[in-house]
Amino acid sequence: MTTTASDAGAVLLPDLGEDIEEADVLQIYVSVGDLIAIEQPIVEIETEKATLDLPSPVAGTVTEIHVRPGDTIRPGDPVISVTSTEDAAPATPPVSEPAEPIVIPDAADLPDPDEPPASSAAATESPPPREPEPQPLQDTRDHPAPILRVPPAARPPLVEGDLESRPVFASPSVRRFAREIGVDIRTVPGSGPGGRIDLADVKRHSRETPAQAPDPVHSARSPGPLPDFSEFGSVERVPMSRLRRTIKRNMAASWHEIPHVTLFHTADVTELEQVRSDYRERAEEAGGRLTITAILLKITAAALKAHPQVNSSIDAEADEMVLKHYVHLGVAVDTPRGLVVPVIRDVDEKNIIEISVELTDISERARSGDLGLQDFRGSSFTVTNLGGMGTGHFTPVIHHPNTAILGIGRAERRPVWSEPLDDWEPRSILPLSFTFDHRAMDGADGARFMTWIADVIRQPLVLALGS
Repeated sequence: MTTTASDAGAVLLPDLGEDIEEADVLQIYVSVGDLIAIEQPIVEIETEKATLDLPSPVAGTVTEIHVRPGDTIRPGDPVISVTSTEDAAPATPPVSEPAEPIVIPDAADLPDPDEPPASSAAATESPPPREPEPQPLQDTRDHPAPILRVPPAARPPLVEGDLESRPVFASPSVRRFAREIGVDIRTVPGSGPGGRIDLADVKRHSRETPAQAPDPVHSARSPGPLPDFSEFGSVERVPMSRLRRTIKRNMAASWHEIPHVTLFHTADVTELEQVRSDYRERAEEAGGRLTITAILLKITAAALKAHPQVNSSIDAEADEMVLKHYVHLGVAVDTPRGLVVPVIRDVDEKNIIEISVELTDISERARSGDLGLQDFRGSSFTVTNLGGMGTGHFTPVIHHPNTAILGIGRAERRPVWSEPLDDWEPRSILPLSFTFDHRAMDGADGARFMTWIADVIRQPLVLALGS
């Protein structure tokens, strides 16, 4: 992660990637007057995906601390100020005329091309009293002149018939936020440069616009206020952690926006368990644990190569499917902080022993909180295993922006009729749950994908012959 500093010596919170818009400050490692080195941790922050240290990009003396533990900060916010030991200010700054503020005019303020230009005599008359000029935005970048925001109230009202053709300048995260709260992004006046829309514009528009009927696709019905549970007995309120709040928000958005379909399959893992027993020591010598999850990650990667529509994402605005030629598998890990989904990359190019070593390492680091943001990025499919907790079939929720997720349950010994033996024999049967986005694939596509996986699980040699 790269941390930036302004010309004035302020260390700013950098872009955290993948729509992570804010972080909580957990603790501060430095004090005013401290001498710090480049890459020295200055604060510990928690995002919705990881807890990590923020390194300093400069060496120098800490002159000011702009945050406190518990603060929520966004990319671009100042964290500390540092007097750098590398760049000294010039003894005599160059004298220059102050630049005039650049005001981005509104369409209503532009001259009418049909009107004749004002006469030179009129130009010499005293101008009418002017409104107080808006204050320039504070910006640490080196602009030749400050840029002023045009207040939304000064912008012309939108015409309903122009909504379809009106260009919308907003980031994907702002568009998603508008959808989640039921605001049509096309109706929001933008206060940024060139009419760009930010989160504050969407929130202000939501407050100032009369309530409308909710969009059934993007907005969920509110369950209403909770009753006073203390009437029935003793209660305790525990604040949700940032991770828990993120899980709440992401799961609700996924469930309400994606049409989930879950198929339940079973697979005979008797022979696979024998293979796992035979190679367990080899995996341990390499530093891993040969679990059923590690083996199924390899099988799943091969299945995704054979069924590329499952290894995809949907671009709803463009009406396009994004088929991925890489196989990066997210693995759900239960931690003391909550569920996290770190990513194992290029699973299709690794053997099962290598996967078992990487799975062991990434799971241990997830539970100890030692993963960075990069460890959570780029998954194309997700696998989750609740078998260790005794669960059989269940309905996993898709991890957006993936279009599918595989759930693994607890294997059980069952009597299964054997044609060659003409008798019942005990077999280990593994429950599998496959949830997919019905917009991306049909039930038959999902059934073929799961049948492929079940066949390979039943005959592990097939995977070896095909890899």
